Amino acid sequence: MAKAMWKDAVLAESERYEVVEGNVYFPPEALRRERFQVSSTHTTCPWKGEASYYDVVVDGQVNKDAAWYYPEPKDAARNIRGHVAFWKGVQVER
Repeated sequence: MAKAMWKDAVLAESERYEVVEGNVYFPPEALRRERFQVSSTHTTCPWKGEASYYDVVVDGQVNKDAAWYYPEPKDAARNIRGHVAFWKGVQVER
């Protein structure tokens, strides 16, 4: 079981997840969608492709770009298509 939390709020929880470069990637159905807002931020990884971001929101507090995912990853990262990973103070346990 893996769980992502910020400000004592659960953001994602799942028995199924992928680990890539030390980051836990949660499947889309594991997300508590009410805690996410689409961000306009995008970055590029040479082997995974273009990442999109979410802001995490808990009790009105926003953690900008604290979650990212690859909507259309390159073939080498196809196992994490649509899966979400976290940083910026989000605690991930597994």
